[in-house]
Amino acid sequence: MTGIVLGAIALIVIASSGGAQAQPVPPTPVPYAEALQRAASDLFGKANLRGDRVELVIDPLIDGASGAQSAATRAMQKTLTEMVQAAYPRFVVQPFSAEVLARDPVVLVGTLTAITNQGGDGPRDAYRICLTLADLKSRTVVSKGVARSTLDNVDVTPTQYYRDSPVWAKDQATDAYVKTCQGTPLGGTIDPAYVDRLTANALINDAIVEYESQRFREALAFYRTARRLPGGDQHRVRIGTYLANAKLGRRDDSVEAFGDMVDYGLSTDQLMVKLLFRPGTTQFIDNPQTTEPYPMWLSQIATRVRQKGACLEIVGHTSRTGMPHLNERLSVMRAQFIMDLLTTGMPDGRSRMIATGRGFKENLVGTGKDDASDALDRRVEFKVVGC
Repeated sequence: MTGIVLGAIALIVIASSGGAQAQPVPPTPVPYAEALQRAASDLFGKANLRGDRVELVIDPLIDGASGAQSAATRAMQKTLTEMVQAAYPRFVVQPFSAEVLARDPVVLVGTLTAITNQGGDGPRDAYRICLTLADLKSRTVVSKGVARSTLDNVDVTPTQYYRDSPVWAKDQATDAYVKTCQGTPLGGTIDPAYVDRLTANALINDAIVEYESQRFREALAFYRTARRLPGGDQHRVRIGTYLANAKLGRRDDSVEAFGDMVDYGLSTDQLMVKLLFRPGTTQFIDNPQTTEPYPMWLSQIATRVRQKGACLEIVGHTSRTGMPHLNERLSVMRAQFIMDLLTTGMPDGRSRMIATGRGFKENLVGTGKDDASDALDRRVEFKVVGC
C-alpha cells in the first residue's frame, strides 16, 4: 500500500542543456514530537469548519504501509486528544461509536509511514505523519496536517491484535482509510468506501479493544455482529474471529476461521503468512507457543489450494539486514522449505507449485529492525498463478 506524498516540497532549478529542470527537495525530518506538533497545529488551526462546537471522533490511527495499529499510533492518538483538550476547545472529542457516528461528526484519520526521505528504494530513514479531518456532514476533507520525523524514539511495534495476526492481505477497508488520509486533497470528497464502512469499523475497533483486554468472548461477539453489517465483511474480522476462537481453545472453529482467511487470500491471488524463522536459517524460531499452529496453517493452505485446483508461487521475503545477494538466496531457500512442507500433505501438488524469493526488495515496513515491528517483512507469500 502506498500513499500520495503530501505537504510542501521545496524546488531547486538546475540548468542543463535542455533548459531549466525543477528538482524536488524533500523536507528535512525533525524530531518526532516536533513533527507531530507541526502536523497537529496545521490540522486544527486551519480547519475550515463553522460553529463554536465541533464533535470530533478519532478513527484509530494506523501504519500507512501495513494498516496495523502500533504503540506509536496509539500514543499519537492520546497526544492529539490531549492537544485538542488543551488548545482547541471548540473540538469536543467523542467516542468512536455507532451512536456518535450517526450524528455525522468530524472524523480524524491519520497514518504514520516509514519512508525513504530522498525517494527511491533505499532504507527507510524517516516517518511521514499524515493527519486529515473528514466532515461527515459535507462529506469533504476540511483540513490536513503533514510532517516528516526522524526514526528516533518512535516505537512502531504492532499492538497485540496485529502482532498476533498470522496473515496479512490487502483489505479494501484499510485501503479506503489510507486513501482518505493520504490521497484525498483538501476540499475533496471523502471516499464513499470509507464512509460506508464507518459503523462496522467502530464495532471492529471495539472487538480489538476487547481482544487486547483478554476478553475473548466479548471480542468474538463484536466480530460476529460487525460481519453482519454493511461493509463489515472485512479481513480484520476474519483475523479477529480466528484469534478469539484460538484463545478460547475452540480448535474446530479456529481451523475453520483460518481456512476462511486462506480462501479470502486465494480469492485475491495474494496470501501473506507470518512464518518466523531463526535469523539466517530455514528453521522456524525456537518458540513453541509461536510455532504450534504452523502445521495447521500449512495444512489448511494445502487443503484449500487442492480444493480450488489452484497453482501457487511461494515467495520468500527477508528484512533489509544483511547483504542483498545472501538475502535473496535465503528467501528462496525459505520458500523451498515451505513448499516441501506443503507437499508432505499434498504430494500430487508439487507440479503446481514454484518457490521463488525476493530478498528485501518488497519490504512493506522496511526499517530493518528485525523485531516484532517489521515481522511482516519476513513473511512467506502465496500467490495464485496460472497453471
